[in-house]
Amino acid sequence: MTKFSLLLILFFSNFSAFSQVDSTKRKITFQSDFRFRVEHDFNSKKSDGTYSDNRSRLRFRFRTGFTYQLNEWGSFGTQIRTGNLNDQQGPHITIGSNGGEFSTIQLGINKAYFKYSKHNLIGWVGKNSFPFEKQNELFFNDNIAPEGVALNYTRLFKTNKLINSLSIRGAHFIIKSNNATFNNDNYLQGIQFVSRHLDKKMTFFPSFYYFNKISNIPDGKGTYNLNYAILHIGTKYSLTEKIKIGLDYYTNLENYNTNDSISPHLRHQNQGLVANVKYGSLKQKGNWLIQLTYANIQKFSVVDYFAQNDWGRWDYSSTGATGSRLSNFGGLEAKIGYALDKKFNLVLRTYYIEQLVKIDIEKETGYRIRLDLNIGF
Repeated sequence: MTKFSLLLILFFSNFSAFSQVDSTKRKITFQSDFRFRVEHDFNSKKSDGTYSDNRSRLRFRFRTGFTYQLNEWGSFGTQIRTGNLNDQQGPHITIGSNGGEFSTIQLGINKAYFKYSKHNLIGWVGKNSFPFEKQNELFFNDNIAPEGVALNYTRLFKTNKLINSLSIRGAHFIIKSNNATFNNDNYLQGIQFVSRHLDKKMTFFPSFYYFNKISNIPDGKGTYNLNYAILHIGTKYSLTEKIKIGLDYYTNLENYNTNDSISPHLRHQNQGLVANVKYGSLKQKGNWLIQLTYANIQKFSVVDYFAQNDWGRWDYSSTGATGSRLSNFGGLEAKIGYALDKKFNLVLRTYYIEQLVKIDIEKETGYRIRLDLNIGF
């Protein structure tokens, strides 16, 4: 029996044992969710001018975890999920794609962390969710749990109508340890200020992210490393209780003009813009959600294999790597959702993307439609 199998047995044994405890005395909270997805990619032009074959897939994702409250200020959490263990972006399993006839599904530990929370200070160490304010996945994928340390201090202004709260958040995440001093690691550092205004109708969150020694291709397939110094200005505003708008602007302050590893026509591709308008939510049974998002993401305004992998099927599979390469594109996402119950909803999304700067004969394009059934329990 493998060590991983023993770990899963221990996890679910603890789950069973804790479930027998009187609910009024529990210090443990469980969180699980399941998603079933129908997905179709069509009419997608490749860089050589030919078209990719249309593709239809049935997919699913399962995640489960718990949080254990050690005392009034300390807690421990963990989560396991489905997905290729080598793909940080992809927890979804394509039905029928496993290695054998109805072979078993890969599971991995996605989170394991200790968290401190007291008064206005929150901090954690280990592997956990991205701790910075964001309103989409076009900079950082929700499925990725970075590893390192994060801190968040919040000051409340209860009697001030103009500003309701101000937070400062910081983190140091190690992408790859190189068995030397910390400054020689591949890492991500971030700092962010989050202010909420006008009875929390408006949120403003300027941020700065520094990526050190990032490979141009993931999974050890790269040919050179880059540093990224990304300034992000984000804001969102509630026009009414149901109508919200948001804007994100990214600019990479690194200068690649003399980098011979980068094609000259891509060296200045360092800015990104995302705008969205949303109506409704899916918090309660019978709720509707409608959202339209526009994105213009230049090549080096994000690190593409840490960002979303939803908008198209562009990836690094031709190099033997598993990450997506969804930058250097402009496009639209249209979303409509309906809540069948409080934690049970249907979401339909359509995408269109087109390459901003062609890397071969033609600009690549992509069309995608998805229907998700989401269940939380």
